[in-house]
Amino acid sequence: MDKATESSGSYMSDPQEFINFVSRETNKVLEMFSATGGDDILRQFTQSWSELATRSLEDPTVWLRAITEYQQAQFNLWRNLLTGTSSESPVVQPMPGDRRFQSEEWSKNPVYDYIKQSYLLTSRMLVDMASNAKLSPTEQAKLEFYTKQYVDAMSPTNFALTNPEVLQQALESKGQSLVDGLKNLLADIEKGRISMTDEEAFELGTNLATTEGSVVFQNEIFQLIHYKPQTEQVFERPTLIVPPSINKFYILDLQPHNSFVRYCLEQGQDVYLISWVNPSSEQRDLSWDDYVSDGIFKAVEVTKAISGRDKINAVAWCVGGTLLATALAVMANRKDTSVGAATFLTTLTDFQNPGDLCVFIDEYQVKQIENKVNSQGYLNGRELATSFNMLRSNDLIWSYVVNNYLKGQTPPPFDILYWNSDSTNLPANMYSFYLNKMYLENKLAEPNGLTICGEPVDLGKIKIPCYFLSTIEDHIAPWKGTFKATELFGSKIEFVLGASGHVAGVINPASKNRRNYWIKGEQGKGADHWLETAERQEGSWWPHWSDWLRRRAGKKVDAPTDAGSEEFPVIEAAPGSYVRCRLD
Repeated sequence: MDKATESSGSYMSDPQEFINFVSRETNKVLEMFSATGGDDILRQFTQSWSELATRSLEDPTVWLRAITEYQQAQFNLWRNLLTGTSSESPVVQPMPGDRRFQSEEWSKNPVYDYIKQSYLLTSRMLVDMASNAKLSPTEQAKLEFYTKQYVDAMSPTNFALTNPEVLQQALESKGQSLVDGLKNLLADIEKGRISMTDEEAFELGTNLATTEGSVVFQNEIFQLIHYKPQTEQVFERPTLIVPPSINKFYILDLQPHNSFVRYCLEQGQDVYLISWVNPSSEQRDLSWDDYVSDGIFKAVEVTKAISGRDKINAVAWCVGGTLLATALAVMANRKDTSVGAATFLTTLTDFQNPGDLCVFIDEYQVKQIENKVNSQGYLNGRELATSFNMLRSNDLIWSYVVNNYLKGQTPPPFDILYWNSDSTNLPANMYSFYLNKMYLENKLAEPNGLTICGEPVDLGKIKIPCYFLSTIEDHIAPWKGTFKATELFGSKIEFVLGASGHVAGVINPASKNRRNYWIKGEQGKGADHWLETAERQEGSWWPHWSDWLRRRAGKKVDAPTDAGSEEFPVIEAAPGSYVRCRLD
């Protein structure tokens, strides 16, 4: 008998044992959450609200009004409960898009209807008070963010004894759902993260990252993959893809139907791709300069040597784009014209407005992170993933807590969520530079504010054609922040705004032709004006980008028949060994 089954005992014959068992499971769920950021939420929430309470003493009328309105709403809720009209005349209802209370039991059962409405009233009061606090912009953003995190964490849907769906499923399954949930919880505690997908369903090189190619170069920072052409002829100027070093590259090569790499090959591009190392503490001293010189510059050099071309085109995503921007500025100083055109996917070059991530970035928090990172030699990718997940905690944390642990369900296979759980570390030196110089000091947006590889960095010296794809719901690289590149770069920029968010907006296959995007807005008068004057296009942005790149890719030539060259022979088959390394 395993630990979970043994823990369930004979609860069906003893109601009190059933209650005790459910309570123990809920406590373990909360412990799991504490291990993934719950303690920080509570600390930040308490700190922010203590400051708000202190300031509110100067004008207590705001508090009195809010509490009076809350008490009146609670009185109305009780009155409706006692008269049996609670569900017919709700005092408060979930916001549009809130899927937590969809079960009929939340409305039909008076007890659960009261629990639901009471929670919604309390959370609404806290959120409203936070939004009207009138603190400094930074403190205001932190207060609102951590208030939302706190009220989301305290939802009655997250506790077994106050979630009717959990109890009903436990009764119908004769307790097996609780046993399965405890098994899932114990397995995730062992892994140190919440399972968002069936991780047994995927294997790199088998049903993910399957596009045929070969590793043709490697050093301590990256492997370079050269993909096998899928057309008889290719454009003479090869395409080098620079993924974010913060994640693994195969988000761009998931499965054949949604692989950006495969799409590029199908369009006649000769594709090379950087697969970054997953660094350990031994690589703590790798710097931003190293990622530019021994990473991007070396990849450009090898790509040129193998293809026999003196120019390439580059495509970069997120922090990979930030790295590429600094590299291009250095190359401009050195009169190096190796890169003919560049594409930036959801990339920040001005970090004045980092969106929701600003709540994690102030001098105190950065210092705390730096101390931890310097101690272990790298930023643990799991911690970074947790921060990103907190930006959509109901969808990316609590829904899985409820389904996996309280209902005992196994999440279905989903390739993007598998990739999301396959975290990548960042070396301490490089991450500290990125956090301080980009986010905290915003030096990249300042002409000559940074020195990279011995060269002052001025984005205004970048004169090559650039394509910027941003997404309208991006919480990680907000599109109005990425739009600043149109003012910073010295080149003509094709700015395109896609639908959806940071990942789904980029991985939008042309074959499905879903969503929409905007083009041709008027630049020079700010992001809002650009969108007001832009033209909406239906479908995927991929064909639009492919047409843009085709005009800058040169003539068609016979496709290479072999990967690599005599100087750079094949090392191993794609996806390579670096991407398979898991250090979590």
